[in-house]
Amino acid sequence: MKIAVVGVGYVGLSVSILLAERNEVVALDLDVEKVTQLQNGKSPIVDHEAQARLDQGGLSLTSTSDPADAYRDATYVVIATPTDFDPNTAYFDTSSVTAVAKQAREYAPEAHIIIKSTIPVGFTEGLRKELGYEGISFSPEFLREGRALYDNLYPSRIIVGGHGEKEQIFADLLKGAAKIDDVEVLLTGSTEAEAIKLFSNTYLAMRVAYFNELDNYAMAKGLDSKEIIDGVSADPRIGDYYNNPSFGYGGYCLPKDSKQLLANYDKVPQNMIHAIVESNTTRKDFMAQSIMDRNPEIVGIYRLTMKNGSDNFRYSSIQGIMNRLARANQKMIVYEPYLDADEFLGAEVIRDFDDFTARADVIVANRHEDKLAPVKDKVFSRDLFGSD
Repeated sequence: MKIAVVGVGYVGLSVSILLAERNEVVALDLDVEKVTQLQNGKSPIVDHEAQARLDQGGLSLTSTSDPADAYRDATYVVIATPTDFDPNTAYFDTSSVTAVAKQAREYAPEAHIIIKSTIPVGFTEGLRKELGYEGISFSPEFLREGRALYDNLYPSRIIVGGHGEKEQIFADLLKGAAKIDDVEVLLTGSTEAEAIKLFSNTYLAMRVAYFNELDNYAMAKGLDSKEIIDGVSADPRIGDYYNNPSFGYGGYCLPKDSKQLLANYDKVPQNMIHAIVESNTTRKDFMAQSIMDRNPEIVGIYRLTMKNGSDNFRYSSIQGIMNRLARANQKMIVYEPYLDADEFLGAEVIRDFDDFTARADVIVANRHEDKLAPVKDKVFSRDLFGSD
C-alpha cells in the first residue's frame, strides 16, 4: 500500500524508513533541503542506523514538498510534525497537526490518518468532531533522538489508539517491520493512547528528577552521590538504570510532555505532576549556582547536544544553565562542532578545542567524553556513570 508520512524529523524519518521496507512510502516536508537530502539518500538528521539503512538502498521511499504527490492514492497518512509547548497557553501548539489533517482530507479523503506527533489528551476526539471524520487515530512513539530507527526496529511496545480494522492493520505494519517477534501490541482508545504517551514521558521525567534531587542532597551534604545511587538502585524494584544525574531533564519530549500533562490535570487533584515540573527548575538553579561558586572568570560550555551521537540541541538542559549564568553576567564560551554560528545565547562559539580548553576556567559538560580527559580538573559535570 502507499503511505504518506508528513514531517521528516526523528519520528517521520524513522517511520518512513521502517514502513518503506514493504510499502510505498512518500515523505512530505516543507523544508526543501531535507527533501533533497533524502532524495539523495542522505539522512537529514544524525541517526546512524537510519543512514546505514539508506546506504543499503532497496527501500520504496521517495520524498517531496508537493502535497498532491504525497497524498495521491495513499491508504494511510502519518502525521509527524512538531508540536511545541506554548507557555502562553500552557498547551501544545497543535496547529501543524490540524493543518496536515485538513490537507489530507482534501487530497486523500479515503485515507486513514495516523497521528504520531505528541498531542494533548483528548485532541484526536476533538479533531474528529472538527473535521466530521472518524478515520483519525493516535499512535504514540517512544523513540530516542539519534536512535529513532533502532527504537522502531526494536520497539518496547506498539500502541495504536483505536479498535477498528484500520488500526489493527497499521499495528500489524509496525510489528511486521520490527526485528523482534515478541513485541507487545496494544489497541486502546485514542484518548487512552494519548494519555499513555504523556504519562510515560512524565514518569521518565520524574525518575530523572528523583536522582537529580538525590544528587542535590549529596552535593549539599558532601556525600558520595554514586555510592548512594548504587545502593538505592540495587533494589530490583527500583533498578540500576535511568539513574545518572544530569543538569536536568531536557530535550524535545520530557519538558513539554510533563507540562502538557500538568495542564491536562486542570480541576483534577494532583501534587506529584506539579512537583515533577518544578523540580527541573530547582535542579538547574542549583547547578548554575554550583558553577558560579567556583568563581570562574570564563565558563566553557562543552557541547550543547542532549546525547552522545546526536546533533540536536533543541531544549537541551545545558541551555537552562546558560540562561541562568547569563543573568548573573557570567562570561561564557561554547564548544559545539555542530553549531554553524559565531554566537549562542550571547556566548562566543569556539571551534578550536585546544583554544576552548585553554581559555575556560571551568568546563561545564552535561556528559563526559574521553576528549575531556586531559582537562578533567577543569570539568564540572554530574555524569557519574558515563551514560545518557
